[in-house]
Amino acid sequence: MATNSQSRGFQLQDALFIGFCATLLVALKSMLRLRLGLSGHSMLLMSFFYLTCYCTVARVGAITACGAMAGAVAAILGVGKGGPILLVKFLAPAIAMELTLLLVQNLLTLRWRLIVVAVAGAIVWSAKGLLEDLLVGMSWQVASVRFAAKVGSGGVFATIGALLVIPVVRRLKAHDLLYRDSKIDQEL
Repeated sequence: MATNSQSRGFQLQDALFIGFCATLLVALKSMLRLRLGLSGHSMLLMSFFYLTCYCTVARVGAITACGAMAGAVAAILGVGKGGPILLVKFLAPAIAMELTLLLVQNLLTLRWRLIVVAVAGAIVWSAKGLLEDLLVGMSWQVASVRFAAKVGSGGVFATIGALLVIPVVRRLKAHDLLYRDSKIDQEL
């Protein structure tokens, strides 16, 4: 019976953790509205929380659920620019990360898988800027250079966020804050 309930959806603890990560992502993003002048710094928080959900919940759909919930919370609270489009800004990288994860699930070790998935999210996050640049009439060459720069800087921040996930999940596990085996326990 336990396997039957697991196949139907998330357990209550999973849903609560995903909601916690999504809400904390939006809260930190709104509190730390840093104007660093560095493109892609928001990918640090996004990749960290999405991949933390993946490692702790250890179920397909955790990243997408966290992205959808974060986008909905951001749209409701009016955090950032874009109004209802905020849902897409949070959800598109989450879907890309989830699809990439399904492709590289058994091909790489956990650390490299997290890095590849985070960079895939940064690419989709940067594609939003490319689309905006092309819609305002920017030439294809200039828009491509700006896209490459955003992918590079977003990829660096996403990689840093991905590398922070494993120590945090290990710490959560050491303090018995996870009720079942995480991806780290399953992989090691």
